[in-house]
Amino acid sequence: MDAGRLDRRITLKRATSTANAFNEAVETWSSLATVWASVVPISDSERMRAGETLAAKKSRFTIRWSSTVADVDPRDRLTFDGRDYDINGVKEVGRREYLEITATARAETP
Repeated sequence: MDAGRLDRRITLKRATSTANAFNEAVETWSSLATVWASVVPISDSERMRAGETLAAKKSRFTIRWSSTVADVDPRDRLTFDGRDYDINGVKEVGRREYLEITATARAETP
């Protein structure tokens, strides 16, 4: 892959657990890394579920491999263009050259 294609900024986020004022566990998302990526839309869909119309946008993000992002997995999340994406899968491309992340953004439509 040509490094010039990594022309979009994404932020990878990881869930962390903290305690609130009542000492209850609260899940928050903290930034793991902000990296350059290439983005390819895979599909978009709209469907009815439980009386609501849901829209989903699936994309493939390719980023450079680094020790910081090497352990990204579907428990993590990413933010791109103001939208949060749930990570569906991650695979290594080459020998520690790139990571290919498939992710889905969900948004309700009126």
